[in-house]
Amino acid sequence: MSNFFRNELQNLKNIDLYRKLRLVEGGQGSCVSMNGKKVILLCSNNYLGLANHPSVKKAANKAIKEFGCGSGASRLISGTMTLHSELEKKIAHFKNTNSALIFNSGYHANIGMLSALMKKKDIVFCDELNHASIIDGCRLSGAETTIYPHKNMDALERHLKKSNGYKKKLIVTDGVFSMDGDIAPLADIVFLAKKYSAFTMVDDAHATGVFGKKGKGTAEHFNLSSNEIDIQMGTFGKALGSFGAYIAGNNELIDYLINRARPFIYTTALPPAVLAASLAAIEMIQSKPDLRKKLWENVDYFKKELQKKGFKNFGSQSQIIPIIIGNSKKVVMASEYLFNKGVFVAGIRPPAVSRKKEMLRITIISSHTRKDLDYALDALLKMKEKFLDYRP
Repeated sequence: MSNFFRNELQNLKNIDLYRKLRLVEGGQGSCVSMNGKKVILLCSNNYLGLANHPSVKKAANKAIKEFGCGSGASRLISGTMTLHSELEKKIAHFKNTNSALIFNSGYHANIGMLSALMKKKDIVFCDELNHASIIDGCRLSGAETTIYPHKNMDALERHLKKSNGYKKKLIVTDGVFSMDGDIAPLADIVFLAKKYSAFTMVDDAHATGVFGKKGKGTAEHFNLSSNEIDIQMGTFGKALGSFGAYIAGNNELIDYLINRARPFIYTTALPPAVLAASLAAIEMIQSKPDLRKKLWENVDYFKKELQKKGFKNFGSQSQIIPIIIGNSKKVVMASEYLFNKGVFVAGIRPPAVSRKKEMLRITIISSHTRKDLDYALDALLKMKEKFLDYRP
């Protein structure tokens, strides 16, 4: 058995796909300590800086004092506590839906939702760049899965026209695509869903708290009402700085998931401190729009400066900015080069992205200062000259 693992790991090293954990020493912020070195963190999903915010930490500490550390059981046994109910009501109100259900992660939410709803005589239409959890949920469901080219509505409609023989039809898409940072054409998807009697599901993991006038996500961004999208999924672990995920929709959907979603049924419920942190984070998103304003100011500034320095615009419409390197070995070297310069950006390789699309995935957060961004931009320019402009 040891030889098997050793050989497999060596194979990963041979093709430049071996990975190791990087330790952050201390809390999450715009700058962190790694290996005893202070670096600007340019690859965190803590978009609004709430993971280490005093108000969020205070709420978590208060919850531990009042409710203890653990929930003790799954939700259907004795694990449903007051804070679970409060958070689900808060999310439903935030997303303008009748009801909501908490899951322990975005991965749990997506595989739980898709495998519970879709069956062998159903069909799912899935964007080719959807998150891995959506792909895995489609596979687990047993439904026919049709992958359509990224954001290609003509191709999606051609597939929908051929789907008359299926019981249920579902179009599922990321709201903001996690690697490329572009946005799904949600209004067009909703139009096609109505035309061909399909359900719609949007994964708003990277949009919750960030997109829309009040941070409610891509539906609000496109001025779509909550009843135009059947299933809204999102996470607490990105812009909200906490942990866990949710599905929001009508009462019947949520009741069905309580009874049918295996990752919900068979998982110990989230602990009180996490729930209280999420509640506090939602309240801050609603009461502190300046956090979102500062994020978008940082994003706009960083993108403009990147373009001035000769970086190509790869279609990012969000706080996620890809810099395509196109080679697994080179992207690792570029990431390490930046780290040595005091900027941490993880190199993204297959299977997270396809070959020839290996990238540095930059994410901007609201707590980055202009000084942070300028320093990072200077380091990126030096990286560009070394790894992108040079042709041996």
